[in-house]
Amino acid sequence: MLKIAVIIGSLRKESFNRKLAMALDKLSHPTLTLFYPKVDDIPLYNQEFDNNLPNEVVRFKKEIADADGVLIVTPEYNRSIPGFLKNLIDWGTRPYGQNVWARKPLAALGTSPGVIGTAVAQSHLRSIMVAIDAVMFGLPEIYLVYKDDLINDQFEFTQESTRKLMQSFLDQFAKRTEDYSYSLQSDIG
Repeated sequence: MLKIAVIIGSLRKESFNRKLAMALDKLSHPTLTLFYPKVDDIPLYNQEFDNNLPNEVVRFKKEIADADGVLIVTPEYNRSIPGFLKNLIDWGTRPYGQNVWARKPLAALGTSPGVIGTAVAQSHLRSIMVAIDAVMFGLPEIYLVYKDDLINDQFEFTQESTRKLMQSFLDQFAKRTEDYSYSLQSDIG
């Protein structure tokens, strides 16, 4: 069973992307255990704390380090990722030499009411994560346009076609993460 940290790039309780993550979690994922690191208490990054990380950051970094992979479910703010998400990424790389993202398999998806969904945010996220040595899967790609009837109150996809698309995404992510984890173990052994 692979442990997958799900990071939701929005702090809003009624976030469209929180609903998307919860609906994704309701789909079949027999080889994955999804968990949600606590991130709403992470302070703004400040290099002055590199030698004495706040407890909240230590906890977050340990959760990411212990995960077999990461799934980022993010909105798009002003054609990029939210500052909150960038802050988490920055803490994960600090202090120098203690980058929890390095060689970590990762995928992203998101939803937004805009017609291009979160395509630009995911492109920026891909650039950032590759630069810090994460293993960011280019495929599968999902850019959902959010509509009020996309996900119901029980966090289920209301359209069968969307449910199938999201199940395919989750299946592909699981397979790629398994393959990557196996190749890492082969390299070590």
